[in-house]
Parts: sequence; C-alpha cells; structure tokens
Amino acid sequence: MTLNRRRFLTISAAAVGLAASGARAAPTRVWTGVALGARASIWLDHPDAEAIAARAAAEISRLEGIFSLYRTDSALSRLNADAALASPPAELLECLTLAGTVHRASGGAFDPTVQPLWALWAERASAGARPEAAELAAARAPGAWSSLRLEAEQIAMAPGMALTLNGIAQGYIADRVAALLEAEGLTDILIDTGEHRALGQMPGGGSWPVRLAQGGSVALRNRALATSAPFGTVFDSEGRFGHILDPRTGEPAAPVWRAVSITAPSAALADALSTAACLMPDRAAIDGMLAGVKDAICESAAPA
Repeated sequence: MTLNRRRFLTISAAAVGLAASGARAAPTRVWTGVALGARASIWLDHPDAEAIAARAAAEISRLEGIFSLYRTDSALSRLNADAALASPPAELLECLTLAGTVHRASGGAFDPTVQPLWALWAERASAGARPEAAELAAARAPGAWSSLRLEAEQIAMAPGMALTLNGIAQGYIADRVAALLEAEGLTDILIDTGEHRALGQMPGGGSWPVRLAQGGSVALRNRALATSAPFGTVFDSEGRFGHILDPRTGEPAAPVWRAVSITAPSAALADALSTAACLMPDRAAIDGMLAGVKDAICESAAPA
C-alpha cells in the first residue's frame, strides 16, 4: 500500500495564564512517538509540559490498545479474531455507536465492516492485481452492519466479519486527548491528527486558521475539521485504487472528489462524515447526508 499523504498527531496548547496575557514562549517538544501507525508529536507551552505530555502519550497508547488493527492484543483485533468480545471497553462501544449514526445518515456508505474487503484489496494490489468479482462477493458475504450487536456485556457479529475503525478512530483519539488536556486546565488547544480539533482560540485571540489541502482555509474555534481524500492513500503503486471502499460494491470510491472537508462538534464525527462523503455522487448527496446530523457542515468538496 502506498501512502501519498503523511499523517501526524500534533498537539499545540497554551496554558490559561499564557493565553490571557498574550505571552508566548517557544513551544517545547516533549514527546514523539506513534499513534495508530502514524508519527506523532506533542508540543506544550506549560510549566508542567513534560508530565502533561506523558499523560497524553499514555492515553494515546491506551486507546491504541483498543482500536489498533496492528496490535493482535487490541480489543478490536480480538473482536475480529473471535467475532465476539465480552465486557468491551466503553470507548469501543462509544466509537461504534457513533459509527452507526453515520452509517444510517450516509445510507450505508460509511461501514466499518469493510475490513475483509480492505484486506483483500491490499493483498491483491501488492501482487500487482485487483480482486476478482467472486472474491469481492465472498469478502462481502459474512455479514453487514445490521448483524453487529452492541451491548455493554458483549459485542458480537457473524463469523467471518471484521471491522476497521480507520475512518473514525483517528478523530476519536483527537477528541479524547483534547478532553484530557482540557481536564488539565489547558485552553487554546489545536490538535492535528490529520483531522483537527480546536479547543478555545489561538493564544492572543482569534480562531485557529486551518489550511485545507484542496485550497482555502477554515477558522476553527471549539470545533473539529476532518478532510478525506479518496486517493490520499492508495493500494497500488500506480495510484489506481484508492483506499476508501464502497461497502455496497466492494470497489474503491469512484473518482468524483479530490478531497472533502467537514466540520462538526467532534473530530470523530467529522472524520467519519468526511470518509462517507467521498462515496457520494455529488454535493447535493453530501448535503443530504449532513442534514441528518446535527451541526455538521461541508466546508469544501473539491472535484477530482
């Protein structure tokens, strides 16, 4: 699989006193690592920056233990392996519940049950081929979102099903880290996981100006922004097969959009909605999807 867009987790924050005075010390980089397979860094302007960053890093690691597809011991990997997970983490239930909301609003376009399809495309593309129609049908056969059972005691699904939360978990982690930093008494925070979550304003005043890859910018304050690009990540070296798969066909998203940017109250919601928007045939369909979601706005839909 080829990555055309490198994703980073960057957290910039100013303490309440610094923001109030307008003073800005040079940000101190206190932690670097990995979050869901992406390079991650945290910068904080705060007397206790190192300790706060360590707690944020620990939270990221804890959430990876829930959502990672690369860790065989993660809650998600265990669910995929066994088709059931007893006493699931509350975060996994919350994220899947939100995924269900976007699944319904998008008419099924956003569907975490595409993981078998995703694995099939990755395997075939690495060999220089594409899946056959029968293989796509077999990967879609085990079950659909409607067969997933979400309960506090257990998550269960049909044998052969598998989930990916790559279209929502990055944003969810941004939300959780934002909540942790806010609980530390920090304000004026911008978190960038490839998706953006802003708390408060820029130190010294004004909304955070976030530049869009497709041109233009969006002013963020106490809001989130996510951008999805069907060909931002591709399965093959030639760049023919984008990574956003349509669960209804098993095929990559049609080349309608170069990138779609959505703002919403949370980064998880914006992340999932921007993913689904890439599977919409036109702007009217995107707006129709967002009409069923409170306070979500399409800021940009750049044609391919």
